[in-house]
Amino acid sequence: MRVLVVEDDEEMARTVAVGLRRAQMAVDVAFDGPDGLERALCHDYDVIVLDRDLPGMHGDAVCSELIAAGNRSRVLMLTAAATAEDLVDGLGLGADDYLPKPFDFPVLIARVGALARRAHPAVPPVLLHGDLVVDTARRTARRGERPLELAPKEFGVLEVLLAAEGRAVPAEELLGRVWDEAADPFTSAVKITISRLRAKLGNPPVIETVAKRGYRI
Repeated sequence: MRVLVVEDDEEMARTVAVGLRRAQMAVDVAFDGPDGLERALCHDYDVIVLDRDLPGMHGDAVCSELIAAGNRSRVLMLTAAATAEDLVDGLGLGADDYLPKPFDFPVLIARVGALARRAHPAVPPVLLHGDLVVDTARRTARRGERPLELAPKEFGVLEVLLAAEGRAVPAEELLGRVWDEAADPFTSAVKITISRLRAKLGNPPVIETVAKRGYRI
């Protein structure tokens, strides 16, 4: 799951990013409206956490531009105002959810997770393949009765592969969906993560390498 946080309060932005990363999400951060819009249009985010009161370009305008461009990311709008009128305005602009500040962090994580499951295409809360069970809401996985202790990137790769429903997923797509923008596109991170994931999943193997096409379950 890949998330963009657009928040001009740098301390809050970094705090939110750290918390989302601990919840096994890949997170990029922007501190103003123009930078947030540019990143949102350049990368395929599942969810955009968008502050409404941004410098350079108001959050309302960012949201409107994303809708006009056909961007498919889900938008969670944050605001210091909490009136019914603000809520109606935010949702009317195309935001998918609305959260007033201050907020409880577990609520933010739950909202982001719920929006991600409604992203393109919708991902069910529990993904199944044989005896492999991945709970995308609780961020847990097990094979049979054995819990799987997965690192965030391992969980993310497994989630994307299961959601692909048998389609071979290129390494470039996995890198774009599970890693943040700091990832080196020429790195072997995907290959290494797949190898570790296979070892943790055990036998019989469930991840197949498809020549020149990527990986699939």
